[in-house]
Amino acid sequence: MSPTQYTMIGLMSGTSGDGLDIAYCSYELQDQWSYEILDAVTAPFPEELGSKLMNCHKLSALELAILDVDFGKWMGKKVRQYCSEKQIKPMAVCSHGHTVFHQPARQLSLQIGNGWALHQASGEKVINDFRMHDVQLGGQGAPLVPIGDRLLFSAIDFCINLGGIANISMDSSGKRIAFDICPFNLLLNSEAKKLGAEYDKGGAWAKEGRLHTPLYEALNALFYYSKSGVKSLGREDLENDFIPLINSSGLSEKEILRTLVEHFAFQIANVIKHHQSNDQPSVLITGGGAYNSFFIECLAKQLDNKWVHTFAAQELIEFKEALIFGFLGVLRLRNENNCLASVTGARIDSCGGVIYG
Repeated sequence: MSPTQYTMIGLMSGTSGDGLDIAYCSYELQDQWSYEILDAVTAPFPEELGSKLMNCHKLSALELAILDVDFGKWMGKKVRQYCSEKQIKPMAVCSHGHTVFHQPARQLSLQIGNGWALHQASGEKVINDFRMHDVQLGGQGAPLVPIGDRLLFSAIDFCINLGGIANISMDSSGKRIAFDICPFNLLLNSEAKKLGAEYDKGGAWAKEGRLHTPLYEALNALFYYSKSGVKSLGREDLENDFIPLINSSGLSEKEILRTLVEHFAFQIANVIKHHQSNDQPSVLITGGGAYNSFFIECLAKQLDNKWVHTFAAQELIEFKEALIFGFLGVLRLRNENNCLASVTGARIDSCGGVIYG
């Protein structure tokens, strides 16, 4: 019989590329699942490693293979150091890895951070490669978080994560659905860097900028937004569709930031309005974008202030994805489905993840 209590470490290296989230969490199954984030930190990437990860899709096959092992080893050393400092022994370390290519139409989704290297360097049992099984079943291999939203946050109508990409998860007609809505920090941070900061704190620069209607309308007219059902955005989509529009607009960084924020608020509100089943839907917002107070203002305006913005503690805002990857590992150890076909478009629900050690 499976245990009902688990302590795991979830590792998340997001598309925004700022560092490795390490979350030590406990999960307990009684009538339903509950969780606690016991401790969490972000280990910043060394400059050279961070730069390689941000540009890994441009590396040669050999350089990428070396980075896969180096990154796995680096994560393993960080985990070993963390466990030693905190005097803890997790049941497993569950790693998302760093996405290099995400092309489900070609049955490909590649995350680096070698499992054997991570296992040996950390001295812990490791679970990684959570996406590929679903992709081989005809799914998008993404998003993976919705099973965690359904089982750990069942009281909330809409779970939104504002990371490099903005994604949403919700129940609709009795099944869980989820998809990437639009880009987010990947585009905003890129403009903020031109102004000399890693990100636009609180959306202050966006607020100073002027909305540029032609760019706003061109972004809203992109083909991605007319697709319904299962869909996900990769870096490739940004490079092919979004960035050329931004680059050819000739606007200042602040105007671009303002227009992007208004565009994202419009698209996210659209999805909520389309799927809401009550007048005051509850919305949980996590990820770095949750701190963008100007974006939250714009979203509230698009929703005519008819929503309940669910409070999220700082740890949940920053480490929810790492928390849920730990939970995916729990489900993998229990041989229970951790990937939903209703979300990814695969033929069947499945239990993904490769176990090392």
